[in-house]
Amino acid sequence: MSGGVPSRTGRTRRIFRGPSPEAVPALIARACTLVGLLDIAAGVFPRFRHSRMHALAEVLPGSFGPFAAALSLSVGVLLLLLAHGLRRRKRRAWRAAVLLLPVGAAAQFAYRHSVIGVVISAALLAPLLRHRDEFTALPDPRSRWRALANFVLMGAGSLVLGLVIVSVHENRMIGDPSLADRITHVLYGLVGFEGPVDYAGPTSWTVAFSLGALGWLTAVTTVYLAFRPEHPAARLTENDEARLRVLLDRHGGRDSLGHFALRRDKAVVFSPSGKAAVTYRVVSGVMLASGDPIGDVEAWPGAIERFMDEARAHSWTPAVMGCSETGGEVWTRETGLDALELGDEAVVDVADFSLCGRAMRNVRQMVKRIERAGYETRVRRIRDLGEGELDRIRRAAEDWRGTDTERGFSMALGRIGDPSDGNCLIATAHKTDDPPGPYGDLKAVLHFVPWGTDGVSLDLMRRDRAADPGMNELLIVAALQASPRLGIDRISLNFAMFRAALARGEKIGAGPVLRAWRGLLVFLSRWFQIESLYKFNAKFRPRWEPRFVVYASPRDLPRIGFAAMQAEGFVNLALPRVLRRRAPAPRPCTHAVAERGVRAA
Repeated sequence: MSGGVPSRTGRTRRIFRGPSPEAVPALIARACTLVGLLDIAAGVFPRFRHSRMHALAEVLPGSFGPFAAALSLSVGVLLLLLAHGLRRRKRRAWRAAVLLLPVGAAAQFAYRHSVIGVVISAALLAPLLRHRDEFTALPDPRSRWRALANFVLMGAGSLVLGLVIVSVHENRMIGDPSLADRITHVLYGLVGFEGPVDYAGPTSWTVAFSLGALGWLTAVTTVYLAFRPEHPAARLTENDEARLRVLLDRHGGRDSLGHFALRRDKAVVFSPSGKAAVTYRVVSGVMLASGDPIGDVEAWPGAIERFMDEARAHSWTPAVMGCSETGGEVWTRETGLDALELGDEAVVDVADFSLCGRAMRNVRQMVKRIERAGYETRVRRIRDLGEGELDRIRRAAEDWRGTDTERGFSMALGRIGDPSDGNCLIATAHKTDDPPGPYGDLKAVLHFVPWGTDGVSLDLMRRDRAADPGMNELLIVAALQASPRLGIDRISLNFAMFRAALARGEKIGAGPVLRAWRGLLVFLSRWFQIESLYKFNAKFRPRWEPRFVVYASPRDLPRIGFAAMQAEGFVNLALPRVLRRRAPAPRPCTHAVAERGVRAA
């Protein structure tokens, strides 16, 4: 995976510091946030409206009387919702703000005949119009499931804010209503009905209109999200896949993660010459690439530049997960981004592997014990399996999966047995002595994708939970032993996050900071298999290849980490499997793509 870093001498390099907003959009977003908070405060808190801050609050759109209090809440909440989009330079957020401010100004003039309020609204509107060219970011991929998320979040926020509205007028309450009565009053008020709490004077109307406004906002935003046109995430087209396979045929041996670029839930950008490409997925506003660019190293800068242009056009946060050292050097040099070591990839050289020696004693004993229990292994190319057996393997892999969703993104292909993947390697464990189950005598499956012409990279490990422990070790050893006859010289195993910290932290002489960091990783391993994957990989005495995360700013790292966990399937924000619509059948390959996959084998 080593190699020279291409040069771009004679060409001006474009430095892209990430999608952090320009100064003007950031200031406008902060102003909208401040105005939104002041509008909410003016509409909710009576003392605030009659304090010295009233001189400032009264010139904001809608902060007087029952109608104005409701309008103040509406404008405040909407401006808070728009602030994030303005910060990201979203064109639609700019349009909404441009429409909202004149409406607020007109409403204020109609109810209060306030010229000052109109002037203030115009003063906020002026920089929006003047700097309209700054707000050019296109929409994010989205689906109508966001309507459900909006309903839940806005409903919860409206309930909390409604309780505040009901409670701040306590000196005008009639009687002493309980918390249950106040919650009931809020719920009734959100849908436009009178609740059990009553107030003296016009306060009852103020509370009713304010609660009604919150309910109206929740309903309108949910309906809008439910019926607006969908912008689904981009998918790999047949033409894109065919072009990527050509690049992998020529340069696939450079990166063990190269074949995973063929996941069909990724999008791709190509260099101007078409000799290199970067595949990615957009998750929570993060444009997430994985591994190194595909293709000729000399053409990587062109593909990276296209990637960064796409991130800029949508105001996405660019990030790369699991690139090699060479890839990290090119990414950081061409874009001005930073790189951080994320962990290590375990690579076993077939020629150096042996079960002999004390270091391999545990693996050797486990494999011998399982073989004596009557298990046998088969290692074959996908193209050598019949359709009936492939179908059993697919169903078994699906049913043996321990989570609702498929995990994996940077080192997972997401499919088994596609006609275009005939060169993939599959290792299976069988026990013929047991009565046949729903999958025959199949007990465990390992699936590997090609890594150039002389290597494979581990994609998937599944086993029957009722089978004896050690199935994965058995099949990895079987794959290593069968590799010479299959022309395989190297096998990439799992990726071990923070391996160096785990390895150094347990050694004598490790400092308190390193030990504390290792302790945290061990604690997190209860949920994310950090330590267990490292120890599992270490059994096979691999060489460790460092992998890096590339990012724009340290403040983006939490967001990138959360997006990566979503992409890998560790954080699932989708509906449970039983409530989701059945996924569409995998896109069938054209004859040309399938034939190319067989020829490449």
